[in-house]
Amino acid sequence: MDRIWQWAWDRYGTRYSWALWVILFVVALPVWLMMTCVLVAVEKSGYYVEAAVVTVVAILVGAYVVLPAGVGGIRFAEQWAAGHEVDRVKALEGTYTYARGAAARGVTGTAVVTGLMFVLVGAITGAAGLRLVQYGVIGVVVGSSLALIAIHSFVETAMRPARVALSGDRGIGDALPRSRPTFAAWSNVSMLAAAFSFALLGAMLGTLFDRASEFPVLWLVIGCGLTLGLAVPITVTAAFSPSMRPIRDLAEGTERVAAGDYSQRLPVVQDDDLGALAASFNRMQAGLAERQRLQAAFGTYVDPALAARLLEQGDDVFTGERRQVAVMFVDVRDFTPFAEANTAEDTVSRLNALFEIVVPAVVDAGGHVNKFLGDGALAVFGAPNDLADHADAALKAAVLIHRLVGERFGEELRIGIGINTGVVIAGTIGGGGKLEFTLIGDTVNVAARVEQLTKTTGDAILLTQQCVDALASQPLGLIDRGFHVLKGKSAAVQVFGLDQETDARVDLTR
Repeated sequence: MDRIWQWAWDRYGTRYSWALWVILFVVALPVWLMMTCVLVAVEKSGYYVEAAVVTVVAILVGAYVVLPAGVGGIRFAEQWAAGHEVDRVKALEGTYTYARGAAARGVTGTAVVTGLMFVLVGAITGAAGLRLVQYGVIGVVVGSSLALIAIHSFVETAMRPARVALSGDRGIGDALPRSRPTFAAWSNVSMLAAAFSFALLGAMLGTLFDRASEFPVLWLVIGCGLTLGLAVPITVTAAFSPSMRPIRDLAEGTERVAAGDYSQRLPVVQDDDLGALAASFNRMQAGLAERQRLQAAFGTYVDPALAARLLEQGDDVFTGERRQVAVMFVDVRDFTPFAEANTAEDTVSRLNALFEIVVPAVVDAGGHVNKFLGDGALAVFGAPNDLADHADAALKAAVLIHRLVGERFGEELRIGIGINTGVVIAGTIGGGGKLEFTLIGDTVNVAARVEQLTKTTGDAILLTQQCVDALASQPLGLIDRGFHVLKGKSAAVQVFGLDQETDARVDLTR
């Protein structure tokens, strides 16, 4: 049915209600013809043609009662399809008003029309008096039960193409579905009505076969006839099969979200709790997409690993923890004269080009850049996440940075790198709604002083004794630069440099 409704909307959108009327007539006619033929046969009459004419007229009238063409809320959608200036929200609301009215009219209207049809056919076949009254009662009951089988899913499925076209990706219809009656309630009513209709029509058919007790195989014939004549067009085609579409939409939507695709909204097109659920799904998906955008933007200003951990922990931000880490300071030599001799734009561009080398090298080695310090940067290996061989990772990143800066800038830009290892306190500090993840401790201070010492020793990279001792595999050719007294330290600190050959031999693939 989905394809039929979509075809009808695509081709006859400007006269869609008329297309709905015709489709309802075609679906209902075989079932009602079967019932009137049974009635004629029960009365042992030959007025099948006359009964068929009454049935056709009754179904034409009944279909128009259920789905009146060109009137009601559906006309706004038809005007919109015709290209007229129509408010989408008003047109979309009109489809819900039209469908809710069709559900009510479908039960009462079908009951009345079927009751009158049974009375007229009974009168044509010669029935009279109390027998006609009984036929009228049966017609009312069977008409209402047949309508209850499919009226909700039939009308809602019919409205789907118009609602999808009107709402698009705007989400303007998300608040329109009602969560009551629920899809489960409609399904329960539909199954009970189908069971009752099968039983009633089976009883009607059973009266035609006087020898059914002699030939039990006739029971199968009656069952097959009801299945083909009632179950296929009404129960399966018009009721249960279309009602599964919103569930399939939800299943497909969850698969897309699980794969990280938040770009496609679910169509909110069903006036029950499945429609409300689709709207809730869209809100959830929008929230996930916003979270992804936030994480991406957050990761632009904060290291991705740190951003991921902060988002995972939520309000439980880092309260401070002791960490064994390697701390690396990178600084540009003689940058002040460069900044004074160049424009602000050129200065920023030069720094960004440098940090395009520094940041990936640090991240690839397992560390993160904690902060940028004007013409320098502070990187840490081992916080906030543990990192085995953090000293080796820091040395690897330092060597790679030195090589790439030399290849990119030559003698135009020179850097100094100082590395130290030890225990720090890693956590968030700040106040007034602004927090910053930072490192506190003597290990950080020493690393900063060692980086400044590169200007004295002339080395591009200097490591402290603690860093050398922490290396899992010490590179050959370390140059002992002796002990130096650093500002703020009472005891001298031993430092080591790397000669150029050692620099070139450091394994960057580990």
